[in-house]
Amino acid sequence: MSAQKILNLIWYPWVCGNQTFGHTISCGFGRVYKGRLESSNQIVAIKQLDRNGLQGNREFLVEVLMLSLLHHPNLVNLIGYCADGDQRLLVYEYMPLGSLKDHLHDLPSDKKRLDWNTRMKIAAGAAKGLEYLHDKANPPVIYRDLKCSNILLDEGYHPKLSDFGLAKLGPVGDKTHVSTRVMGTYGYCAPEYAMTGQLTLKSDVYSFGVVLLEIITGRKAIDNSRSAGEHNLVAWHEMKKDSDIAFVSPQSVIQILRGVLLGNARPLFKDRRKFSQMADPMLQGQYPPRGLYQALAVAAMCVQEQPNMRPLIADVVTALTYLASQKYDPETQPVQRPTSGSSTPRMRRDMR
Repeated sequence: MSAQKILNLIWYPWVCGNQTFGHTISCGFGRVYKGRLESSNQIVAIKQLDRNGLQGNREFLVEVLMLSLLHHPNLVNLIGYCADGDQRLLVYEYMPLGSLKDHLHDLPSDKKRLDWNTRMKIAAGAAKGLEYLHDKANPPVIYRDLKCSNILLDEGYHPKLSDFGLAKLGPVGDKTHVSTRVMGTYGYCAPEYAMTGQLTLKSDVYSFGVVLLEIITGRKAIDNSRSAGEHNLVAWHEMKKDSDIAFVSPQSVIQILRGVLLGNARPLFKDRRKFSQMADPMLQGQYPPRGLYQALAVAAMCVQEQPNMRPLIADVVTALTYLASQKYDPETQPVQRPTSGSSTPRMRRDMR
């Protein structure tokens, strides 16, 4: 569909000549500026797409359509757009805390580290945004580009999914998947999608699992600066994990998640030294051992190789909402320390 047809179908404020450009805050398929709308003095983020990029133009059309129809507290709000000649601008609400990536990876020494409670809040909020796309939107929407840099943070670290240029309408009726050209970011793409181009809602669940692992461990999805065997976060996580949960039936996925939350699931880590090594060192031991184990178990379910073994995002929301409600207080709860031998009595007691 042409830009002119979209303009005929959906009206938004015409902002081409009504904004003040500020400094560049990020780059992708173009540049993103922090700006101000003169009519209201509202601070906004303005994405200026690359005029020479065909992919950027297609993404522009998809994003305008998607964000015109989709509205949720955990999705970024599109304020307006401009399609004038070869100029393509998208105007969003401004997210003052940047992206999740800015708070997890390559942090400057003077930047505040995310504590455990904030991490679980962000994970639960991002999952709710994905749940809206999968379960509330009609037809369902496959996000297809879930990653830390696309999770933006508002005041109070309230997460919102952004950048819907790669989104696709999901399968309807008796269809099980959508066949499409493989797009997305290496390290986040589900293996079956990368190999076959068959896209399902469970492809997004895999990507969410990778993001959750990043939130827990502080590691990047792909990090070639690390030693051999640690470049790929999912592969490293599988190496650390003792239990193989790929044998379960799809019907028992939610039972396993419930078992994890209730504390009666089969142990994921037999060696507690491996368990403690999964936590982001930046947490400095300030996390609940049981909460860490439960969050890792949810992530492990999401990154199962077989898509039918992954949970529905609604089940993930249930689990993470519970974890986010269990506040950790470093003043009253013990700080965990790396163990060189078996787990301490304190950790054994907390994990029961």
